Amino acid sequence: MSANEGRTMSDGVHSPSHDRLVDALAGDLKPVRRLPAPSLRALTWCAAVFGVGLVAMPFADLDALHIRMAVPDLRYAALGAVLTAVTAALAAFQTSVPGRSALWVLAPVLPAALWIGASGMGCLRGWVVPGTDLPDAHEVGGCFAFLLSVSVPFSLGLVLMLRRACPLRPNLTAALVGLSAAAAAAALLVPFHPHDATATDLALHGVAVGLVIVVNRLAGGRLLAGKR
Repeated sequence: MSANEGRTMSDGVHSPSHDRLVDALAGDLKPVRRLPAPSLRALTWCAAVFGVGLVAMPFADLDALHIRMAVPDLRYAALGAVLTAVTAALAAFQTSVPGRSALWVLAPVLPAALWIGASGMGCLRGWVVPGTDLPDAHEVGGCFAFLLSVSVPFSLGLVLMLRRACPLRPNLTAALVGLSAAAAAAALLVPFHPHDATATDLALHGVAVGLVIVVNRLAGGRLLAGKR
C-alpha cells in the first residue's frame, strides 16, 4: 500500500466498492416497530387473564365463594396467588429486555410466600378444626387437572408475547412465565375450589405448579432462545 493510499484509508474515504456494499446492506433494512414498555405488556397479559376470569365467573358458586373469602387464610392465599401472577409476569417481561437487571426475579418472592404460607395455614386449620370437610380423590384430581390445563394456554400466550423481545436469559424468563401462569391458574381455581386446603391437596397443587415451571423452563426457554 502506498503512502497516499494509506492516508486515504485513514481519512475515512471509502472506495466505490465499499460504498456499493454499504448501499446494498442498507437497502434491505426495514424499520423495526418498537415494543411497548414491559410494564404495559405485562398489564395487557394480566387484563387478558382477568377477562378469562370474568367469563368463567358465572359458572362458579358465588355464595360458597363469599363464605370462603370470609376466612382469612383462604382470602390471603387467593390474594397471594393473584399478586404472584402479576409480579412474575412483570418480572418475565422485564428480564426479557436486554440490559434489565436479573434482580427482577425477586419481585414475586414475597407474594409467593404469602400464597404458600396462607395455603399452609388452611392445612393446619383442617387438622385442628373438627368436622372440616376433606376432599375426595376425584376433587383433588380435578383441581390438579384444572391447574395444568389452564396453565398451558396462559404459558403459551406469555411466551408468544415475549419472543419479540429476544431475552438474553431465556431460561430465567421462561421459569418466571411458568410461575406466573401457574399462579394465575391457581387464582382462577379459587371460585371453583369446593373445599379448604389439605396437606394432600396442597402437595398436588405444589406438584402442578412445579411441573408448569419446569416445563416452561425447558420448552419455553428453547422457544425464547430460538428467536435470536
